[in-house]
Amino acid sequence: MTKKEYIVGPIIVAAIAMVVQVIDQTSVLNISSVGTGFGWVSFQAWACYFLAGCTPKGAIRTFNSYLLGCIASIIIMILGGTLASILGFFGFPMAILICVVPVICLEKSGEWFDFVPGLFIGAGAFFGFMSYVPGASFLNATVTIMIYCILGLLAGYFTILFRTKYEMVLSK
Repeated sequence: MTKKEYIVGPIIVAAIAMVVQVIDQTSVLNISSVGTGFGWVSFQAWACYFLAGCTPKGAIRTFNSYLLGCIASIIIMILGGTLASILGFFGFPMAILICVVPVICLEKSGEWFDFVPGLFIGAGAFFGFMSYVPGASFLNATVTIMIYCILGLLAGYFTILFRTKYEMVLSK
């Protein structure tokens, strides 16, 4: 593949990234309770799509891991609040210790829930949302993160689809 032929691949990725950003900025997703500005979640999920193997199965594993990351985060926040009333400063660290052990064990759970890196990225997105979005709730954080996750997974899917089609054209 020549440099001229190669450059089309990065242009495809850039165009898909532009579409993701336009969708976020124009509120096409219509998540009215939280507004816009969560395209970064899509870009993380897009990267996870590639880390999980660039397949529809990898997309499902990523989606599941993001959802489990949100659920684990909710458990940590609830348990941490409860334990903080007993342990003070160590309430949240203890909640993390308690929750992270079964989370890590998921890597041995089978092929649909074993993508632990995606779980941590989903949890990080959830904690970020809860920390910085005024009026954040467990529900609107989870729904927003999962919608933007789907957008990122679609971006990953279309990246592979368009690039594969382009490479097929070149090989003729």
